[in-house]
Amino acid sequence: MKRDLVSFADLSRAQADRLFATAARLKADLRAGRRRQDLAQRTLALIFHKPSLRTRVSFEVAMTQLGGASLFITEKEIGMGSREPVQDVARVLSGYVDGIMIRTFDHQLAVDLARHATIPVVNGLTDWLHPCQILADMLTMKERGIDLDRAVVAFIGDGNNVANSWIEAATLYGMTVRVCCPEGYDPDENLLTRVKLLGPGRAAIVRSPAEAAEGADVLYTDVWASMGQEAEREKRLPIFRPYQINGDLLRRAKKNAIVLHCLPAHRGEEITEEVIEGPQSAVFQEAENRLHVQKAVLYELMASQAGAARAGGARKKSAVRPKRPARKKAARPAAAGRAASSRARRKTGR
Repeated sequence: MKRDLVSFADLSRAQADRLFATAARLKADLRAGRRRQDLAQRTLALIFHKPSLRTRVSFEVAMTQLGGASLFITEKEIGMGSREPVQDVARVLSGYVDGIMIRTFDHQLAVDLARHATIPVVNGLTDWLHPCQILADMLTMKERGIDLDRAVVAFIGDGNNVANSWIEAATLYGMTVRVCCPEGYDPDENLLTRVKLLGPGRAAIVRSPAEAAEGADVLYTDVWASMGQEAEREKRLPIFRPYQINGDLLRRAKKNAIVLHCLPAHRGEEITEEVIEGPQSAVFQEAENRLHVQKAVLYELMASQAGAARAGGARKKSAVRPKRPARKKAARPAAAGRAASSRARRKTGR
């Protein structure tokens, strides 16, 4: 059965734990110089409606390091939803490649693509959610010794797609997520309600940055005007200025707290130079972990599918062979000889 990663709703706690373990193993293999070929002869289509440094490079390198290949596709090639219906694109690509990553604006586009594709679809970012980013963030927290079931994460800034995915993460782990944003820039209220109903974590909106940062394990921020919101930038700057992560705010967090930023960063706006380059910053470890966690996602979604496809192909081949005669109770010596020969071939791998 094919699996997707469009949101955290596609993951169980056990599957998320497995992703982190796989990411750690693949990262260790890379550092040790061990080559992987888990996705040899497999191809990932990369659909980009939004440009990106980290998403494109990390997914392309991930496929290369796992022995596979990737195809970079823009809106000019597809015209998805205008030139061609989403369902047609999904079916065509399903016949050509082994997986799809999409980075787009409208979240429903990723949902529809996954619904109609017969191969795994990964959400590389939509205007509503950014699950791969938060998985990389949580891997970084684990590497820094932070317990995901006890952590306090203070997200300070715009209640955007990154904030929404942090809230979603609280449906799998017992963390406390404090989203601190100005009124009118809140995250999705339905996601907050979902966490209240499902747990095991907690998520809440906090208006005071000082209150949000108090005793936190992680201070997190993002740009105040995301891609597609450039026209609002001048309006947003004075509204968000009190929500900057700086030295004073960091001192309110735990002594061993870390600072994360999904990048790109506007230094001097949402975060100061002092903090992003300071000893508590894990921003560039976090950026590198986009590669490792996405390798784990591709491995879990595509390598198992490759194995199933090979097994399915083997079953299909055996199905067209002539059926053997029904065995009699007393096997003839020749039949016994053939059985012994068959067992010998299996042992030698022939």
